[in-house]
Amino acid sequence: MRIGIDVGGTNTDAVLMDGRKVLAGVKRSTTADVTSGIGDAIQALREQSPFENADVRAVMIGTTHFVNALVQARDLAPTAVVRLGLPASAALPPLTDWPEALVSAISARVYLAHGGHEFDGRPISPLDPAELRAQAAEMRAAGVRSVAIASVFSPLNAELESAAAEILRAELPEFVTFSLSHEIGRLGILERENATVINAALRELGAEVIEGLATNVRGLGITAPIYLSQNDGTLMDEDFVRRYPVATFASGPTNSMRGAAETTGLATCAVVDVGGTTADIGLIEGGFPREAAASVAVAGVRTNFRMPDVISIGIGGGSIVDVDTAEVGPESVGFRLTEKALVFGGDVLTATDIAVAGGRVTLGDPARVAHLDPALVERVLHRIDQRIAEAIDRMRTSPEPIPVVAVGGGAVLLAPTLPGLGEIVRPENAGVANAIGASISQVGAEIDTVESILPGSRDTVLAALKERAIAEAIAAGADPATVTILDVDEIPIPYLPGGATRVRIKAVGDLEGVSA
Repeated sequence: MRIGIDVGGTNTDAVLMDGRKVLAGVKRSTTADVTSGIGDAIQALREQSPFENADVRAVMIGTTHFVNALVQARDLAPTAVVRLGLPASAALPPLTDWPEALVSAISARVYLAHGGHEFDGRPISPLDPAELRAQAAEMRAAGVRSVAIASVFSPLNAELESAAAEILRAELPEFVTFSLSHEIGRLGILERENATVINAALRELGAEVIEGLATNVRGLGITAPIYLSQNDGTLMDEDFVRRYPVATFASGPTNSMRGAAETTGLATCAVVDVGGTTADIGLIEGGFPREAAASVAVAGVRTNFRMPDVISIGIGGGSIVDVDTAEVGPESVGFRLTEKALVFGGDVLTATDIAVAGGRVTLGDPARVAHLDPALVERVLHRIDQRIAEAIDRMRTSPEPIPVVAVGGGAVLLAPTLPGLGEIVRPENAGVANAIGASISQVGAEIDTVESILPGSRDTVLAALKERAIAEAIAAGADPATVTILDVDEIPIPYLPGGATRVRIKAVGDLEGVSA
């Protein structure tokens, strides 16, 4: 058995799975500390379908805790960023495009140092240990607790980032953590550097959250390994989360899309995940979310680590309705829906109240919304359907018809059909599809590099990179018998000599010892 959990801003959803079969599914309000809400959800699963602790082989969790901390600029560690690239790369210093509030929240210290490589591996300049030691002295005096290191073209040659980390580590207190850009982002120094700084700022929180999750789950007598889901639909263990909390950022939408594909059997579809605060729209291709091709902005910061291609709009079950304009959201009552919405005895008109008044769902006390003007109700419901349909249309890459799957607790807001898109598929257990997605997550690895592919060498180069991706997936905990190559992407770089080609290869496999 496996337990899948997805922690949203409003609800914490959980499922108990036996292979591909859902034995129990529950939805509980998210708690302020996150971890106790997870404990409540697991206890509710046990009440619905009693199980022995020893039968649980893994607990998979998706959480918005880290991205919320960044968006709200809270619980972030004092962070320094060191860029290796002088005399190049000085025109745009680190954090140039960051919001001032976020720079202040991490008490940012910025340093430029010598180092870095050209695309073909030639050094820009040698590392200067004395320069780094002087910077370390400033960091120590400023109370820096986490350091991000980014070197030009480090995904192709990471040796200088590792060497710089060793020099700085020897000069700084033991509790200081280090994040290296070649382990986090893709090619593109500014976006990769940004992702690394975000990761560094979240390292302390990552350790706290994992400790809280482990204590809570172990306190229930469950000793199975705990995994958190990543942005690409794969898993990471507790130690990985402590080192790379940034990898959890889009796990919520990813889990929902994976769960939608699993519960419908559709390998290609559009997915609308309607929660309490937002509706997330994405595309499933080959059973996995389509990844964003360009950089993705998180809390106003451009990054380039693996993220699903998702449009989020401020429509959810807790969204507040403006009576004058018939607009919905983006403000939401969030996890206080059951105390704020009219149908639950509150005094705030929410999208859930409109759905009840319009007959789309029965919740709470329908008599409390009987006074609403039918014309207003119809206008709001039409506006919800219209905005969702427009978002789906923006995601499509072809005019061909595509199935639309609605999941999430707020999916009851939607009509049976959407304008221009036809009937919506509503799978069984749609309300906990995100938790199902977490429970079926696999282990993966990705290679992103630039190779010189000369005539006649393509097959040899790709075969070696595929073997490397498979080996990394196995090292991450995948069952060797189940690892497959999910995606191969080749992009020639015409302005570079020697047949330079950017190659991205992704391998995935089932978690060893836990077959779905």
